[in-house]
Amino acid sequence: MDTSTIRALTFDVFGTVVDWRNSIIEEGKRLEVEWGIEVDWARFADQWRGGYEPAMAQVRNGELPWTTIDRLHRMILDDLLDRHDITGLSEGQKDYLNRVWHRLSPWPDAVEGLERVRNHFIVASLSNGNVSLLTNMAKHAGLPWDCVLSAEFSKRYKPDPEVYTTAVELLGLQADQVMMVAAHEHDLRGAQAVGMKTAYVSRPEEFGSGRAQDVLYGLPSFDLFATDFLDLSEKLGV
Repeated sequence: MDTSTIRALTFDVFGTVVDWRNSIIEEGKRLEVEWGIEVDWARFADQWRGGYEPAMAQVRNGELPWTTIDRLHRMILDDLLDRHDITGLSEGQKDYLNRVWHRLSPWPDAVEGLERVRNHFIVASLSNGNVSLLTNMAKHAGLPWDCVLSAEFSKRYKPDPEVYTTAVELLGLQADQVMMVAAHEHDLRGAQAVGMKTAYVSRPEEFGSGRAQDVLYGLPSFDLFATDFLDLSEKLGV
């Protein structure tokens, strides 16, 4: 494709830039030793992430007022602690565990790939995560964002169109000058609906071996397909 009109790339974060599942599993194993709790951390991570969409739906349908992802994660966590009969954690320990989402590790290609494209384009997050979460994550993982954009600015959640249009407006650009990069088809469809360019990056290990999130039927009309961020940079000509 002709990339000469693209000025900025906005990136989905959870699953696209960072490996949330293995990060939670590894930190959980460490806390299991330090805190003396026992749980199947792979199952726990999947259940925690599994509560994400239903919790955001409660905000969308008005059951909850605008609520940040940090607070939604904590609501899901409190329920999981009860379901797994994990007791005896202090409020400080619960808060620390909830902030594991601030300490997620990037996919192996993510930082180098972002740095490559950043030499030629503005690079920004565009995540449902709140600004403080994304900022802390960037510091922890070394993510070289030019700016942190979040659904928090529009007080809506992707794939609602307001998230994408607000990001484009904040960048001072036109929609077709911005490319949304994500490993999730529904996210790219949302961006596409407001006129943004789109790049699908495959993350087949997001939910563990053999459990890829998206099955792309036929040939969806995204502008680019890439196996990882290094492949993305090559296809963008950088």
